[in-house]
Amino acid sequence: MVRLLALAIGLALVLPVHGAARDIAQFIANAAVFLLFFLNGLRLPRHEVLAGMSNHRLLWPLNAWVFGAMTLAGWVLWRGGQDWMPPLLALGFLYLGCLPSTVQSATAYSSLAGGNVASSVVAAALLNILGVFITAPLFSLLAGSGAAEFHAQGLIKVVTILLIPFLLGQALQGRLGGWVAGHRQLVTRMDRTSIAIAVYVAFSGAVEQRFWQLIDPAGWLWLAGGTALFLVFGHLGAWLVGGTVGLDRPNRITFLFAGAQKSVAMGAPLATVLFPPAAAGIVLLPILLYHLVQLVIAAPIAGRLNPPE
Repeated sequence: MVRLLALAIGLALVLPVHGAARDIAQFIANAAVFLLFFLNGLRLPRHEVLAGMSNHRLLWPLNAWVFGAMTLAGWVLWRGGQDWMPPLLALGFLYLGCLPSTVQSATAYSSLAGGNVASSVVAAALLNILGVFITAPLFSLLAGSGAAEFHAQGLIKVVTILLIPFLLGQALQGRLGGWVAGHRQLVTRMDRTSIAIAVYVAFSGAVEQRFWQLIDPAGWLWLAGGTALFLVFGHLGAWLVGGTVGLDRPNRITFLFAGAQKSVAMGAPLATVLFPPAAAGIVLLPILLYHLVQLVIAAPIAGRLNPPE
């Protein structure tokens, strides 16, 4: 995933899509996002969703943390950084805060750390399902009409490109679920390729606007420093809250990774729906940096929580 993201960003820097080709590329990106959420619907068994929803002690605090505390942290970074970095870059921190958790990496690192894997799968998946309904309106509400109004047209796009394919995948799970289970590597490649396409199209818009000229050295420092603060708050806060609400160690580990990680798999596709190409790439910079760093630091954290005997 890291290599694909780097490739998508590098390709956008060298060969960005622009002009008349932008509409074609946007259509391809939307189709790729549709496929991504269709596959997600096929892959997540309904009985696991229903079973996981019964773990209220984990799910209620986790949802409050992801869409409450983490969103508030993003809002603080957005407001605090408006005088020090371009408005769209600062807005990216609010967008980062409103996003749901990852699914695959949060589950993988929970497993490595000795967490509750079943609850991790369901919790992260449910966060992403809720993210379809919550992230865009929450972000627009906090950002205000001057930054990103969420009109009926935006709602139609979210429903058409994200929600409908997921529900369609759930409906066809009985017929196609076996094929997905038997071709996991192919499906994973299709997932990651869809995300990379969305990143490429979004970042091409930022390249076309010459984003490196819009962000001065202080802005880059704020981007790095804000991301570092967000990582510390997300991981340390999730661990402390998991203990405060009385979770046992396996569920506390699940809370840590599902609560602290943020999903570029949701962030990149949704940005192509919410923002024009010229803005989407810049708004995505905080989530792209956060996502790459979270994958790097998650491995040693997991190893420390579950050291080899």
